[in-house]
Amino acid sequence: MTNIYSTEGQFMDELESGESPFLAKDPNEGAAFYIPVSITNIIEFVYKPRIIYTSKPLQKVVKDYMEVISKKHPYWNRSDGADHFMVSCHDWGPKISFDDRKFYKHFIRVLCNANTTEGFDPARDASLPEVKIASENLNPPSFSQPLNNRSILAFFAGREHGFVRKILLRYWKDNDPDIQVHEYLPKNLNYFELMGQSKFCLCPSGYEVASPRVVESIFAECVPVLISDGYVPPSSDVLDWSQFSIQIPVAKTRNQENFARNFGG
Repeated sequence: MTNIYSTEGQFMDELESGESPFLAKDPNEGAAFYIPVSITNIIEFVYKPRIIYTSKPLQKVVKDYMEVISKKHPYWNRSDGADHFMVSCHDWGPKISFDDRKFYKHFIRVLCNANTTEGFDPARDASLPEVKIASENLNPPSFSQPLNNRSILAFFAGREHGFVRKILLRYWKDNDPDIQVHEYLPKNLNYFELMGQSKFCLCPSGYEVASPRVVESIFAECVPVLISDGYVPPSSDVLDWSQFSIQIPVAKTRNQENFARNFGG
């Protein structure tokens, strides 16, 4: 229920509480069937990812569980899984269906890591916002300032992992007061306060496309700058992200001049 993978736990908790308006008491009244599989828990309790760098055990556990469901209950077989769905914010969420494409042909995946290069299908799957939940509070703190009181042009703070962030930090780290890029914030600075003072909040891909910065930017009323390839932003079927965000392909970040051109230099 905490940190960046916690949205799946939040979803489970709301359903199990019995108070969700979307919960059907009778399965015959259900429009869709939730498969309560936690990728995060499987990785934590079944094996140690720092020792085993393969998704095979994960795929086996999930498939075994879903085969039990398909044999025990009639609902999977009557639609071939087309009205069944899972929810996951873990980076390995898309990997569960890599092992047996036929079994998961119609299965719906609700994923934070909504990456079309890893098989995410916007026509079937759903993109879920990644939210870093602290102390079981869904809403990140907001220190949003009026537009005329935003002294920072663009802001990013985060660890170096993935190609895009390496480029960001190489050319912009602690180098420009207008475009503030930090790997580690000094202790006297507040991450959310800096977001609230910024006009643009940089949301670069790490090893995967999803980032809690997208949601944090919107709470801070800061324009999210999505630097990624293959990422399908949340609720893209109803929201026109081109109206309130900037989307930059990774190819445009391969040299300092392109970065300067994109970020106002």
